[in-house]
Amino acid sequence: MGESFVGTSKYIVSEELGRAVDVATHLQRPLLIKGEPGTGKTLLAVNLAEARGIPLERWQVKSTTKAVEGLYEYDTVRRLHDSRFGEGDVRDIAQYISLGPLGRAFERDSPSVVLIDEIDKADPEFPNDLLHELDTMSFTIPETGREVTAGVRPIVVITSNNEKELPDAFLRRCVFHWIEFPDRELMQRIVGVHLPDLEDQLLSSALSAFYRLREVDGLRKPPSTSELIDWLSALRHSGIDAAKLLGAGLPFLGTLLKKEQDMETLQRTVRRGRG
Repeated sequence: MGESFVGTSKYIVSEELGRAVDVATHLQRPLLIKGEPGTGKTLLAVNLAEARGIPLERWQVKSTTKAVEGLYEYDTVRRLHDSRFGEGDVRDIAQYISLGPLGRAFERDSPSVVLIDEIDKADPEFPNDLLHELDTMSFTIPETGREVTAGVRPIVVITSNNEKELPDAFLRRCVFHWIEFPDRELMQRIVGVHLPDLEDQLLSSALSAFYRLREVDGLRKPPSTSELIDWLSALRHSGIDAAKLLGAGLPFLGTLLKKEQDMETLQRTVRRGRG
């Protein structure tokens, strides 16, 4: 199946995620990654490219993004400007065509990783509009008749925050993996990558408090891995005693909870516990 992906010095992967990457690479299928915000979906593609020593083409999807933008863009505004002011040869349409992230990966004659980030933010038809190109790894630019075909098939990583359902036809063409939120053991390894010199007692107490907080019923946005790292950095910087994390009140709570409703939910939970 080729070289297995085991993460990097800065990115810890579970055994299951590593296997999903290997299977998708072997089958030459896009890898669709879902999971809570902050579980490292985007960083997977970044670190996969780093581990393989190959380029990364990143396509950040927005609500207004069209599928064709990942293939190529035709700068009609610049062509109109040139036609009005006599600059350039407007008959040469090719000079107004630039390849998008998928197009650049297809044209490259060596391996690469393409990240299609947050695909669920786009119009529901967006994934279906990419089916043919992802299947055949080729497309034609109608304005010039040029055909762009991948000589070497890129590794395509697609992330979704599950905001919208993706079409069944699209899902059938993907290898799917849900990134489970890290358990305490894996989280300790992840923290060790970012904060290698953290005092053991502080880390142990902070992790206990963090996982207790995530278990509070009714939180709309439970704290994620990135927020834990920020919180631990703040605790270390301020010299907080680990014992202070054992009580009900947590210092620097605003680094963990980002919604007013979640602050109120936690306060109600604490009051009930005292009652």
